[in-house]
Amino acid sequence: MQNPFVHGVGGVLSADIAVPDHERELAFYSSILTTGDAPLWRDDLMNNFGTPIIGLGVRTPEFEWLPLQWMPHFQVADVAASATCAIDVGGKELMHGKDDDGKSQWAVLVDPDGVAFGIIPVEPGDSYTARQDRLGCISWLSLAVPNASSSRDFYRQVIGWNAKSIETEETEGFVAKFEMQIDDENSAAEICQFGSEQNEIPSVWLIHLPVDDFVESLRRVTEGGGEVIKEFVEAKYAIVRDPVGVYVALQAG
Repeated sequence: MQNPFVHGVGGVLSADIAVPDHERELAFYSSILTTGDAPLWRDDLMNNFGTPIIGLGVRTPEFEWLPLQWMPHFQVADVAASATCAIDVGGKELMHGKDDDGKSQWAVLVDPDGVAFGIIPVEPGDSYTARQDRLGCISWLSLAVPNASSSRDFYRQVIGWNAKSIETEETEGFVAKFEMQIDDENSAAEICQFGSEQNEIPSVWLIHLPVDDFVESLRRVTEGGGEVIKEFVEAKYAIVRDPVGVYVALQAG
């Protein structure tokens, strides 16, 4: 089951980004996420239960060097060990937060393809069993890379996911696809490899955000200065680029 919103190793509870032109970006996301008769998100970007799932911060000068990408926060068993592993297998550590006792609390990493993500300790709580795509949570994550097998191996070692090879349809344009599994019942993400003719989507973690009125949300993307890059009609989701060039996916709720 596609359900990244799980308390446990490999689960994804949140994502954030620091953006330039913060007020415009906040207005853009508030507009595209709050469509329909039963919006799944609030104007302040909390979900409809008032839970902070996505964070849109101000890109201050000291953080200008961070990749301009949405960064999901993956739960891991040991932050320090995962950060060390990432470096050992070709990634880089950008930031590393520790408490007063020197214990690792979080880290920001990039994989060998320059894809940014965060790691945090496993947060306490039970697995969320309700339908995530109706609750205003990250419903899925996807990553398109030059070599899906190499990326699969990196994240299996760093995050602790298992991987399942998925048969691809020729019409999708993929030459390889892997579903990254949290456990036997829940999957967090997919890692795909496009054919050489499909390079319009950069290698970034795409967080899929569900919306109540998919068609209206896509209309508001263009109205708000963004661009619909690619729409997957059968899967009912679209990859869009926001006004400052950040990629995100909108999913029909």
